[in-house]
Amino acid sequence: MSGLDPVSLAPLAVILPFLGAALAFLLIRRPRAQALMSNGVLTATLALETWLLVITWDRGPRSIELGGWPAPFGIVMVVDQFSALMLVVSSVVSLAVLVYATAQGAAGGEGEEPISVFHPAFLILVAGVSNAFLAGDLFNLYVGFEILLTASYVLITLGGTSPRIRAGVTYVVVSVISSMLFLIAIALVYGATGTVNLADVAVKLEGLDPGTRTMLHLMLLVAFGIKAAVFPLSFWLPDSYPTAPAPVTAVFAGLLTKVGVYAIVRLETLLFPGDELNDLLMVVALFTLVVGILGALAQTDIKRLLSFTLVSHIGYMVFGLALSSAVGLGATVYYVVHHIVVQTALFLVAGLIERRGGTTAIDRLGGMAKIAPVLAVLYFIPAMNLGGIPPFSGFLGKLGLLQAGVQNGSPLALALVVASVLVSLLTLLALARVWNRVFWRSPKDAEYPDPVLLATREDGGSVRTSSTVMNAPKGRWAGSDAVRLLPAGMVAATVGIVAVGVALTVVAGPLFGLADSAAASMLERTPYLEAVLGHEAVGR
Repeated sequence: MSGLDPVSLAPLAVILPFLGAALAFLLIRRPRAQALMSNGVLTATLALETWLLVITWDRGPRSIELGGWPAPFGIVMVVDQFSALMLVVSSVVSLAVLVYATAQGAAGGEGEEPISVFHPAFLILVAGVSNAFLAGDLFNLYVGFEILLTASYVLITLGGTSPRIRAGVTYVVVSVISSMLFLIAIALVYGATGTVNLADVAVKLEGLDPGTRTMLHLMLLVAFGIKAAVFPLSFWLPDSYPTAPAPVTAVFAGLLTKVGVYAIVRLETLLFPGDELNDLLMVVALFTLVVGILGALAQTDIKRLLSFTLVSHIGYMVFGLALSSAVGLGATVYYVVHHIVVQTALFLVAGLIERRGGTTAIDRLGGMAKIAPVLAVLYFIPAMNLGGIPPFSGFLGKLGLLQAGVQNGSPLALALVVASVLVSLLTLLALARVWNRVFWRSPKDAEYPDPVLLATREDGGSVRTSSTVMNAPKGRWAGSDAVRLLPAGMVAATVGIVAVGVALTVVAGPLFGLADSAAASMLERTPYLEAVLGHEAVGR
């Protein structure tokens, strides 16, 4: 191919956010310019990644050798349909969250987030996520994880409040343990195969003793399982995510666990293909589904409820992967995209509810449908989507997983089919309960009504009385009732991501086609091996 290979620009998906983070530090005293620059960098990154997706839509994997060192000796980045799709979806939600956070800061926000720190940390997080999706070797994947985790340590403790520091400590400890396990596993893989290049490892693992292969498989699976928050390694998530600022919680919920899922998909399809641990994965999926949703049903706070549904629905992705079929893996790819978008949307809506109602405690809220009807619509659509109501993408993704489970026909697969239907109904029940209590009932019917909501007129205006001022949370009445209104930028960002969730239904046909093609390529493995190592890898 003459001229510049467009795929050779893939490293810019990592470089651009890093450069943006550096510029954000330089603009630390100019918050408006900092925000404009950050949004501009993410927009450019999204445009580049969209181009990569278009290029790889009908083509096989392509590799980029950095520094002129050929594989397997140098650093390699690999772009295929799955990684390109994940890059685009991650940048879409990251851009929406950044617009949301910028509007929140411009409107006064929570009064706690140091914006000058938020923007560079957020862009470094995006760079780490992109690096993980493009990584062609285990150590570069580890570096991607560490980049995004380092940035997430900063973001999760923004404001320095006691709950955030406590949650941050738990998050840091769990993340460090996961990273140590991953690093030890990389060392063992290198000791056994003499390489960390994913394609080269995939070839050389076939010649190892089965016991050694199983040990390496389990170690990597545990390390990635912690990052993906699968049962029983998900205990840390519901206590860590809800305490962070709304934009941080949204991007964490949408992306961080999916990077872990992405790593598990590569592990099971490229390095350890077949059904060696499929039964174990099915059991893990079953418990993740059931325990997560039972935890959600017991919650009285919207953010914690959504955190438990996040854990539960990771089980759907593990279920599809464990089937080791093109149908199951294709449905998993589609469901990952759906869940990133819809879960992010719901957490952004939770942030709007907290801003408009002053809390996310279900027992204190009521009447939000009358106070903020647009907010009610913004909650209702992704809630029904996550609950699997036809014709939304949640229903289509689950239908694909159920079809793959029935085709498999094993007792474990059929048990997961039943559990998947039950969990979908319970998800709908949990989200409908939030709708009924937060939006539908009158504020005076709340168990512990918020005094400010009680003083809110039916038309959405606010009655400012001495009683409401005295009883309102500190800072609620900061000299003006307007502080309780929803900034246009926050609403626009949420509308945009909700619309993307709806669009996943509209473009379900082409998207499922891409997902199935990506699944077939990953299960075949040969295109990936050829892209990295050359034709000599064929047939190994």
